[in-house]
Amino acid sequence: MSVVVRIPTPLRRVTNGQGEVQVQASTVRDAIDRLEELYPGFKERLVDEHGEVRKFVNLYVNDEDIRFLKGLDTELKVGDTLSIVPAIAGGQR
Repeated sequence: MSVVVRIPTPLRRVTNGQGEVQVQASTVRDAIDRLEELYPGFKERLVDEHGEVRKFVNLYVNDEDIRFLKGLDTELKVGDTLSIVPAIAGGQR
């Protein structure tokens, strides 16, 4: 199943500048594993040593936050879009 993965600017150096890539995956976890195969070092930027999505990384399947679905086990189907969105914090008050 081919899904589109939207890559945020800070991670594009890992994907050779690509803003979108396609992977064959049936779950979000599977998509991350495929990205790691294609772009070594990618997974560690999204998932911590316990296999959980890092605190400041948000993942969306078709605009739905996976935290409110099945997390990394959220199923993907052909044509779905997985968006990786780094959380933004900071600024002045």
